[in-house]
Amino acid sequence: MNEPPARSRVRVPAALALGAATRAFARSGPSRSAGAAPKTLRVALPVTVGGLDPVRPSDGYAQDVAAHIFEPLYNYDPLAPGARLVPLTAAAMPEHSADFRQWTIRLQPGIRFADDPAFGGRPRELVAADYVYALQRIADPRNASLLWGNVEPLRIRGLAAARQRALEAKRPFDYDARIEGLRALDRSTLRIELEAPRPRLPYALVAPSRGAQAREVVERYGDALPEHPVGTGAYRLAEWRRASRMVLERNPAFREMRWAAQPAEDDAQGQAIAARLAGRALPLADRVEISFIEEDQPRWLAFLEGGLDVIEVPGEFASLAMPHGELAPYLAARGVHAWRYAEPGASRTMFNLDDPVLGGLQPERIALRRALALALDGPREIRLLQGGSAAVAHSPVYPGCSGYDAGFASEMGEHSPAKAKALLDLHGYTDRDGDGWRERPDGTPLEVTMATQPEQRSRRLDELMKLAFDAIGVRLRFAPAKFAENVKAARAGRLSMWTYRLVAASPDGLGALTPWYGPASGGANLARFRLSAFDALYERLDELPDGPEREALFVQAKKLAVAYMPYKVRWHRIACELAQPWVRGYRRNPFRFDWYQWVDVERQDPR
Repeated sequence: MNEPPARSRVRVPAALALGAATRAFARSGPSRSAGAAPKTLRVALPVTVGGLDPVRPSDGYAQDVAAHIFEPLYNYDPLAPGARLVPLTAAAMPEHSADFRQWTIRLQPGIRFADDPAFGGRPRELVAADYVYALQRIADPRNASLLWGNVEPLRIRGLAAARQRALEAKRPFDYDARIEGLRALDRSTLRIELEAPRPRLPYALVAPSRGAQAREVVERYGDALPEHPVGTGAYRLAEWRRASRMVLERNPAFREMRWAAQPAEDDAQGQAIAARLAGRALPLADRVEISFIEEDQPRWLAFLEGGLDVIEVPGEFASLAMPHGELAPYLAARGVHAWRYAEPGASRTMFNLDDPVLGGLQPERIALRRALALALDGPREIRLLQGGSAAVAHSPVYPGCSGYDAGFASEMGEHSPAKAKALLDLHGYTDRDGDGWRERPDGTPLEVTMATQPEQRSRRLDELMKLAFDAIGVRLRFAPAKFAENVKAARAGRLSMWTYRLVAASPDGLGALTPWYGPASGGANLARFRLSAFDALYERLDELPDGPEREALFVQAKKLAVAYMPYKVRWHRIACELAQPWVRGYRRNPFRFDWYQWVDVERQDPR
């Protein structure tokens, strides 16, 4: 689950650098000869992807795959410090008015969609209207896109009104009606006009859901669209075995695009990668095999046995891969490459504000959520489940993003069963019958239900959760379901509590606050938290340029997030990623969705 709202137009400040790799990549050998088998990159995801419609992603992992098919206007330099935006299908960075309300973007000529029967056997060129259509699809009520909560705050003139007309009239969304703030001025020029200043609008144009989409394809495939993704990207979908894997292959219609990046002068690893790969035609890998391996141990073993080329090391194996932050000798001896960095994301536990037990803004309900949050033992979870590779979180904002302050301390990061018990006692959650379990203020049993997943990683977390709640006399029961099912249920407001992880899509810290924003309820705001004071801060943060005034508002927003506790933000992961010795160029920008096309694989597919 991973799409906070927006992602600089002319001179939007870059985020903080997120760390450097721990080892230099080895020099590669000779390139493959003519007629050699296709270069195949093998990766794994911890969930089963449910489809590749970018407007209706099943989860954040589906967006990651879709990003290699659907191209947005801009992306991030793969090696530059922080988050440097560069044109992707756009010809240059956008032009904007002095008040950041009007934005003009021009496209590169000659970009084509992958060939598809929907185009009647003719090449289909990318045009500005394809980006208009992508945003219209998010607004179309029929799609019930949960990404509308990310697009609506952009305040594109006329887009919300067009959506409202379709809702009120109970008629299909009119894709041919003029939307004043979203227009293709000609085949290659896009104009976006906003009702309020949005200095960081280009960050919002980086997600795959903002990637160009061809109307002919959507109309041809209808409800089967998730099985037929067609974009302008480096890859196209070649195979999909529902429960086991996806295969992407090189898009023959992909334009000539060369590997290019600008690593910092003092970034030895980045400079070495750039020296080797600069100027190479993309994609470097011809084929990508994506396995769905939900359990951590089989995924880790698959990498150790050479069946996967790269891996995000599961938390429980982090200490085996990089003890004390250094690559383990047994991996170093094999030539494995490593990269460790502070991930711009967080693991959190959601409390549903519409739930009859946990919800509401009454003092006793706030006290209950705060008590449950205080009971959770973050340091123990980091030690036992994350191999020590995480830091306790004290606010919603992620490391490496604007608004983050490593010195900010709050109750969010506190573990205190004694304080939790005192809060519960004070607000009437006491053990009236002496059975060791608390009752609610009205005398009914206090029991909370936690959604979870039926795999080992979740079961280990469940054990720690139960120990924490037992210690304060609160009954906890679990409702297991597949991850994708829990995503749907959470967005529909059917889960009382759930734990999941989000990773930022941009260096703007506002994205991390979107789960607290009232109008995003049912989308990013799974807790359905609605507080007018917070919403006002959020909207002001969206309008202000970066600077001291905006940073001060971040502090206010963080304090409100902690006080009402719709989420317990538990920890920020220290990511550990490994690549096999035959992989070249693997070092992902933490804010990019796509990376497959930038990585070279020297080991040829034996088949």
